[in-house]
Amino acid sequence: MNFAQPTAIDLAVIAAYAVIVVLIGVYTARRTHDGEDLFLAGRRLTWLPIGFSLFASNISSTTLIGLAGAAYTWGIAVSSYEWMAAPILVVMALVFAPLYLNARVGTVPEYLELRFDRRARRYFSALTLVSNIIVDTAGTLFAGAVVLTAFVPSLDLFAAALLLAAFAAAYTAAGGLAAVVYTDVVQAIILLVGAVLVTVLAFARIDFDWQQLAAAAPPDHLSLFLPLDSPDLPWLGMLVGVPVLGFYFWCTNQFIVQRVLGARDLDHARAGVLLAGLLKLPVLLIMVLPGVIAISILPPLADPDQVYPALIAELLPVGLTGLVLAALVAALMSSVDSTLNSAAALLTLDFIKPLRPDLSARAVAWIGRAAIGVFMLLAAVTAPLIGNFEGLFHYLQTALSYLVPPVAAVFLLGAFWGRAGPASAMTTLIGGHLLSGVLFALWLGGAVTLHFTLVAGLLFGASLLIFALTTWIKPRREAQPPTGLWRPHLMRPSPGSPWWLDSRVHSLVLLALTAALVLAFA
Repeated sequence: MNFAQPTAIDLAVIAAYAVIVVLIGVYTARRTHDGEDLFLAGRRLTWLPIGFSLFASNISSTTLIGLAGAAYTWGIAVSSYEWMAAPILVVMALVFAPLYLNARVGTVPEYLELRFDRRARRYFSALTLVSNIIVDTAGTLFAGAVVLTAFVPSLDLFAAALLLAAFAAAYTAAGGLAAVVYTDVVQAIILLVGAVLVTVLAFARIDFDWQQLAAAAPPDHLSLFLPLDSPDLPWLGMLVGVPVLGFYFWCTNQFIVQRVLGARDLDHARAGVLLAGLLKLPVLLIMVLPGVIAISILPPLADPDQVYPALIAELLPVGLTGLVLAALVAALMSSVDSTLNSAAALLTLDFIKPLRPDLSARAVAWIGRAAIGVFMLLAAVTAPLIGNFEGLFHYLQTALSYLVPPVAAVFLLGAFWGRAGPASAMTTLIGGHLLSGVLFALWLGGAVTLHFTLVAGLLFGASLLIFALTTWIKPRREAQPPTGLWRPHLMRPSPGSPWWLDSRVHSLVLLALTAALVLAFA
């Protein structure tokens, strides 16, 4: 479906956004001299950019294009992936942020080496590399290509994906994580403004009448909980599968956790993580509901991934169209730059640097920049293939449902269970992924018809069992507790902090707000 091409004013707005991003990239490049600058922003990040960057980097992979399309097809239950991020980010703030920062690791897989051994580190690093490029970056580029080709019909999917990837790779390679994070702040603000504009104008088309919306929407489209036999998101899958996917994404995925690793200190890391959780709560209202409203104000669309571009073309006047298109590009760029930088960090710090410990800091930085370019090309080539799936959101979540449950089990039990040793980690990772491969083959053959969230829950349960049995049969023998084990005192704030700056208090407030939102739409 092609829409009216942007006017000169719209293009000027988009160009202004691009200039701001380039200027940030140029500025941060002047402070990027070595690997720690490139991959961790010199460990200078404060809570505000961390929170906005976490939000912006996540938002483009599964929202706007993917979530609006899913909401158009089967309703607001898709926002379960969004509000459930809040309690998971509480776990990140209180459990895993102190583990990572106290260990001073440069990558998440490096934590696995400290907790278990180098085999676990390399296995998880390789898995994350593949998922970051094939799932995260390629999925995001596909979403961007869908938008660009809708408004610029002369572009094909590959050309559009390559254009977006090249732009993100340029400023990421120059300024590293600092460029990623500070452009994310700009991108998050533009994204929120654009999403609110679309939502308000969409509601205005139905006279801000909730009853009119409810009458036009199909059954269950305005409920967070769908029946057990729902082909879209059964309530049991929401309870046992969505938390597993969210835990992997927010607590162990390098491209998200990298911002936390670059924090100035633990207090800033925790505050930034909880800010991201707070920003996730309005997503239901400003990014999911427009997909349901589109049923009332748009002609029927065969491709749900076209819903958000169609809303932009239908609702927005000249100038505002350019702003929201800039918001879409911002959302996409914030994810692409994050995944490219994290993939380069994994390759450089987990594989090349251990093999060549004599490499200088500048050499590490230049190898990382070269890796960003290579991964950019791989993701751009993969992106058009996603069109063969039934939707962007389905592609992303199905792929992760088979990949991540064993990883979630290893991190979760490994953080709390001191008896678990290297054998528990490797047996769970290998055994869990062998089982994943069998189920995936059966799914391709039509023998398994379980929803992917139920598959994720099933694989997670099986991985927990493998981990527990291996620990019982071959426990860790050392008398001293392992490095990287969580203890309750790690939740305490810095000495002398007032109670209103206590992350435990912030966590309780965030959990209460989440419960209120869920009860309002249950």
